[in-house]
Amino acid sequence: MSIQAHPLAELISLLDAKTEPHVVFDRQYRILAANAAYRNLVDCSTGLVGRYCYEISHHYQVPCDQAGESCPLAMSMVSGKPERVLHLHYTPRGEEYVDIELIPIRDATQQVVCYVEKMLHLPGSQDKARAPLMVGKAPAFQHMMGLVARVAVSDATVLLHGESGTGKELIAQTLHLSGRRASAPFIAVDCSGIPEPLFESELFGHERGAFTGATTRKIGLVETASGGTLFLDEVGEIPLSMQVKLLRLLETGTYRRVGSNEIRRADIRIISATHRPLLQMVEEGSFRADLYYRLNVFPIEVPPLRERREDIPLLAETLLHRVAPDRSIRFAAEALDWLNAYHYQGNVRELRNILERASLLCDDGIITREHLPAESRRQDLRQTAEAALGDEFSALLKPATANRKQLARQLGLSERTLYRRLAKLKNNA
Repeated sequence: MSIQAHPLAELISLLDAKTEPHVVFDRQYRILAANAAYRNLVDCSTGLVGRYCYEISHHYQVPCDQAGESCPLAMSMVSGKPERVLHLHYTPRGEEYVDIELIPIRDATQQVVCYVEKMLHLPGSQDKARAPLMVGKAPAFQHMMGLVARVAVSDATVLLHGESGTGKELIAQTLHLSGRRASAPFIAVDCSGIPEPLFESELFGHERGAFTGATTRKIGLVETASGGTLFLDEVGEIPLSMQVKLLRLLETGTYRRVGSNEIRRADIRIISATHRPLLQMVEEGSFRADLYYRLNVFPIEVPPLRERREDIPLLAETLLHRVAPDRSIRFAAEALDWLNAYHYQGNVRELRNILERASLLCDDGIITREHLPAESRRQDLRQTAEAALGDEFSALLKPATANRKQLARQLGLSERTLYRRLAKLKNNA
């Protein structure tokens, strides 16, 4: 089924008024037309009409679904419905994450005559002057970025959960820059760094004379973030006494400065992050259940670096350019092997610190193994020793061995240490 020229011209006229890139395909992945925003985005030097979408976007010779990716066009041809995916596209500025919405267009007989694809670019690589560093192609990273794309355009409250150093604040910045509040302030609050007596004043502000030492009126962080995003990092550290007041802010959108009866309205989006097990804290009574569920409207798990090891070479190259932008430095093969094998307890933050140190030690423009930390050797030895000790435990823990005190003496350990090691072995079994 082909689309007539007249309706196509009307469709393109409509799409040209859109600021987001739009492109029209047929069922064979061929480009029928594109709006101005799309033409400004891609290389049009050899023309667009008649070329394949996967050739332009991915530099592939076959459709995305035949190259191991999710293809919205192939999905829509099966479902007959609109489809949405996150893809990594080539542009003149480099690779960029693109949130794609594809809609089938039907004629009067309800036959699909073409497909319209709308693209929303996440600020992970397109605006390097103001965008956070969001680099990766690993499945775990792409899954996370898919969730980011889904929620970025809304004002939904987001809870980022992940280990220290995984880049939770960068993701919060990406969410902010991708939404309607991008031109407004992004205010980050380290909840673990504010003493409990000052927490309310820091968050909501205070009036002059509200307490001893309050010699002037103070604008709080909520008010400073007006129109934008308030990022609460390490939200698990918020004192219980303050949790109910934060809950009120989330539920009513209102707050009061300390020492004032005036109710003020907050026009902000709240994104929070933690590395702590909040649900367990709720069960233990150290975190309010009602606050947890208000913060956890849209949870996003941020993967540790060990779950996206295939991203390490790309991350290393990108981070090296960030820490030494005026130098041309490359990695020796053994250095890159070491980086790929290293266990990053500090995640991406630790990788960045390693590379910054290596760039300072490297004089000839080549990072070698000698420029990288020696701690990994001790780490390998410790892991080997623990594995050997585990084997020793397993050999000794036979049914006949019932006396833990005797076993501790045999191993040269205290009973306390023995119990701890046995518990660890049980959890790892």
